[in-house]
Amino acid sequence: ELLGSATTSDAYKCVDISREETDQDAHVCLKIFKRGKFDQSLDEVRILQYINSNCVDPDEKNVLRLVDFFYAEDRMCIVTELLRVNIYELGDAIYNAGDIPYFVYPRMKRIAKQILQALEYIHSLGLIHCDVKPENIVIKSYSKCIVKLIDFGGSLFNTSRYSSYIQSRSYRAPEVIVGCPYDGRIDIWSLGTVIAEMHTNSVLFSNTSVPTMLARIIDVLGPFPENVIDRGTNTRDLFTPGPDR
Repeated sequence: ELLGSATTSDAYKCVDISREETDQDAHVCLKIFKRGKFDQSLDEVRILQYINSNCVDPDEKNVLRLVDFFYAEDRMCIVTELLRVNIYELGDAIYNAGDIPYFVYPRMKRIAKQILQALEYIHSLGLIHCDVKPENIVIKSYSKCIVKLIDFGGSLFNTSRYSSYIQSRSYRAPEVIVGCPYDGRIDIWSLGTVIAEMHTNSVLFSNTSVPTMLARIIDVLGPFPENVIDRGTNTRDLFTPGPDR
């Protein structure tokens, strides 16, 4: 069963017959990368292996569990645990149906705590997730409000070269936008915007371009600190000279 499609891959709900024979939960998620995406898929496999191998139980760290991976017909395939819907799809479906909101304060607190624990763990490994957003926070249990952080394909090590081409735009941290050095705190910024979105059911920094997003950030949080503007390699492209910026 097709679960969803993205630019680089398609995800399917499958049955692993070998697991079925050992009385394990046989349902898994099969992520099939599209042809020509080998390097990106290999990066994701390596990072998932690294994340999974450094903890006793991925459930305790609220990160995606890697089951297996293989290469077939010019495509990398990654097998992971099967989760449920992501919190963007869940919130959207509830809103459109006019049902009782799922993201009440106790659940919002629980989700935030779990993702903070996941980020604390991957940051301790020297990794930055680089794409925390509602689509990458997925429900494992509705009744217990258990979630997991997924999609480590764009994750970077702290020692990697800085890039401005990370994070989905609406959740992108200011230091990334203006071209300043960054670390795991950019993931915390993204999580903050996700929490606001859960509460309001609307994107906090909605935008049509990078400049309009900067304008929204300034409108909500006030002017950028001068030291951030001065250090930014993209400042000249985004801010006009002068005291009022």
